[in-house]
Amino acid sequence: MTDFIIKSTLSLVVLLTVYFLFLEKEKMHVFNRFYLLFSLAFSLLLPFITIELTSTTHSIFNGKTLPGMLISNNPVVGDSTPYFRIIGWSIYASATLFLLLRFVRNLREISYKIRNNQTELFHNSKLVLLEEKALPHTFLNYIFINKEDYLNRKIEAELFAHELTHVRQKHSFDILIIEILKTIFWFNPIFVFYKKAIQLNHEFLADEKVVKSYNNVPFYQSLLIEKASENKTIYLASNLNYLVTKKRLIMMTKNTTMAKALFKKIALVPLFVLIIFFSCNKKTPKADDDMNVQEKVNNTADDDKTNTHKKVYNSAGIAQKPDFKGGISEFYAYVGENFKMPKQAIEANLKGKAFVSFIIEKDGSTSNVKLIRGIGMGTDEEALRVIKESPKWIPGEVDGIPVRVLYSLPITIRASEE
Repeated sequence: MTDFIIKSTLSLVVLLTVYFLFLEKEKMHVFNRFYLLFSLAFSLLLPFITIELTSTTHSIFNGKTLPGMLISNNPVVGDSTPYFRIIGWSIYASATLFLLLRFVRNLREISYKIRNNQTELFHNSKLVLLEEKALPHTFLNYIFINKEDYLNRKIEAELFAHELTHVRQKHSFDILIIEILKTIFWFNPIFVFYKKAIQLNHEFLADEKVVKSYNNVPFYQSLLIEKASENKTIYLASNLNYLVTKKRLIMMTKNTTMAKALFKKIALVPLFVLIIFFSCNKKTPKADDDMNVQEKVNNTADDDKTNTHKKVYNSAGIAQKPDFKGGISEFYAYVGENFKMPKQAIEANLKGKAFVSFIIEKDGSTSNVKLIRGIGMGTDEEALRVIKESPKWIPGEVDGIPVRVLYSLPITIRASEE
């Protein structure tokens, strides 16, 4: 979960910063709408993407490939209950439930207005005629307006055109999406800024439609200024948001050339590629790394021969190789059950491989357990401990006689808080 939050948040921040600096002030509103929505989807899916820069290989010992062992169990320190985790999830669940109930309540309030007020068909939408004073605002295909103003024809055609644009372009779905995300990720303020950016972009789109339809920018600008003080923002609805009137007035008079817009769009491609590269690449052992590991293993064998004066065979060099009782899968199961993931490795969501070599003695016990390459945070020591305490193996044999055999294994470690 920590990895997901960090990666998605960093991506969201980078993409929104790029939007504010290079896109928001350009008259390319349809593209900007797509960019904001795509940024949300891209960032939330990013933590689930893994790109391996090199082919995945396992430790190779004298031409024999030995499969890795996956360890993903969480440590149990004594028999203590993880109170902090329980409290944390309880707080999250309570806050999420509260926001979810508020979200549902606002939907019900809108539904209540629709059911309890007069409605009329209006182009591809429905007008909801309200008794209370309210500026036009939109939700889905409903446009909410004051009944008295509508009957007395006091609502300008430009305002109707503005709201119809929200309906036809289905802006309410964008708002619903961001509100759901805000409910789930309420602890992350970045979604608040995304909502503001999306809503402002909706206003730009609606203003652009009005200006093209009526071709009277000065009148429309004066109309917005006149209505600015009357605005009351309606939750979940597309409003005439006069709090950002200045930005909207400036945008109406701006012009972005096709060449400039195309350049900025193309320039975004390497941005997404770089985000994927730095967030999703998973470094795997390269061929030369494996050769280095192999060289270290061979050196270990030479040292053992010198120090013990007892011959040590390479497992690939004998016909009757050592084996674990029940097969190598049983050995993997033993390691998985007995490996206690260090707390710091879990907190860091550590992932990687530890390469270990050891000698299987004539009686099947393990000795000379050594780390060839590790990943730290206490996992290396734990890997060595588990192998040292391993149950006895079935020893290797040469001409029917048990012999000492050097063995190596990569242990794939994946720590997780979940």
